[in-house]
Amino acid sequence: MSVPWVEIAGVVINVAGWLHAAHALMRARTAEGTIAWVMCLIVLPFIAIPLYWVLGRSRFRGYVLARRAKDGPLATTFLEVLQTLAACEHHEDPPHPLLRPSAKLSGLPVTTGNDLELLAEGGQAFERMFEDIGKAKFYVLVLFFIVKSDDVGQRFKEALIERAKAGVRVFLLFDEFGSRKLPESYIESLIEAGVRPIAFSTQLGKGNRFQINFRNHRKIIVIDGHVAFSGGMNIGDEYTGVHTELGVWRDTLVRIEGPAVQCMQLVFVEDWNWATGAPPEDLIWEPPDLARCKAGRGARTLVLPTSPADALDSCHLFFLEAIAAARRRIWITSPYFVPDRAIVAALQAAAVRGVDVRILLPNDPDHLLVYLSSFSFLHEMDLAGVGVYRYENGFLHQKVMLIDQELASVGTANFDNRSFRLNFEIITLVQDQAFASEVEAMLDDDFSHSRQVTAREYTQKPVWFRIGVRLARLMTPIQ
Repeated sequence: MSVPWVEIAGVVINVAGWLHAAHALMRARTAEGTIAWVMCLIVLPFIAIPLYWVLGRSRFRGYVLARRAKDGPLATTFLEVLQTLAACEHHEDPPHPLLRPSAKLSGLPVTTGNDLELLAEGGQAFERMFEDIGKAKFYVLVLFFIVKSDDVGQRFKEALIERAKAGVRVFLLFDEFGSRKLPESYIESLIEAGVRPIAFSTQLGKGNRFQINFRNHRKIIVIDGHVAFSGGMNIGDEYTGVHTELGVWRDTLVRIEGPAVQCMQLVFVEDWNWATGAPPEDLIWEPPDLARCKAGRGARTLVLPTSPADALDSCHLFFLEAIAAARRRIWITSPYFVPDRAIVAALQAAAVRGVDVRILLPNDPDHLLVYLSSFSFLHEMDLAGVGVYRYENGFLHQKVMLIDQELASVGTANFDNRSFRLNFEIITLVQDQAFASEVEAMLDDDFSHSRQVTAREYTQKPVWFRIGVRLARLMTPIQ
């Protein structure tokens, strides 16, 4: 009598599915994600189990453990830097109510004495970036999610190589997944010139080889501990404003001088330490103009790094707090808007209490599931009076928020589960009326190239489209 291997395999797979479903029940971070995984693992275990190994990890434990194992020198550096920056935390006028909880989530101080420059045009932003890199005397720290080898990528490479040949230390960190198309020849030419290019891999260590769903989405440049850049732009031609299939890309960077640069530098150092096992040495940790900082002049600024290694869902909590803190208005721009129930409720509550709530999204999609999902929220936004707009002058990629008259943020985080819980992100939060006014003028111009949409745009679509929207919404936990 032959052994019924097929039947035995079927029993084993089904048992494994139930065991994985139990694991998901105990470990998944959201109710939506738990329901989706449990159902799939029980009904389709032979498909869902391998996907669960890749996509189902709820925490990036490897980063936490490796950081604790390797950060002996980091712990001392962090303590010394925080003590130095403590002199920059004080200011005569009270901070915005959002800053205190945001600083607790960040683990970094709110500093004064900062000068910020809003860079709302891609070509201008790159010219400013390359100009500052060309002035580097000691070191350049660079982190991007995507680095391409197109025209902008070549200019970027040449700028780093030129500084490296001039004796400046150049550290380049790029996400292994986001920059997967970067040619080996590109990396080799950097190495030959003395640049240190390293891929940020979430698969380091024996227990992390399936962790491809966590990605370092941060964008950071730090030059000599004096100047920093951050925002939504990667290294690629589309960010310069050239015409693509989606039209002209619209994005925003912020340039920083002041003690917030040291905070940005701390974030880079921690990521570099994870990727290489050792932090860069001999960095500048004291702000150049400490006296100005102590006097409380300049913009009050917080650098907020968030990641799947955080004990709390820091990115998600920050956006919830930001929406709750708004009293007059909150304007949000994001290319990927797939909020969960808590975010939807917070936006509705803000609109009900009289806040001018506006969401600015792209008109054309670059990710179909995200685009479809965004239609599913229109009815809920309409009910509460939340204004939803579609940007029609190209593809909107910026991640900017304006709160009331004096608070604005420029960052890398989108309004979706990936940014809330799976990506390494960074947000620059600024309390300064002059900077907020610049952001307001920029967004006013963006809204002038947009149209307001309502639930009718969804209800008037064909049945097949509406079915696609509902199916896409079911998949929001993994988008």
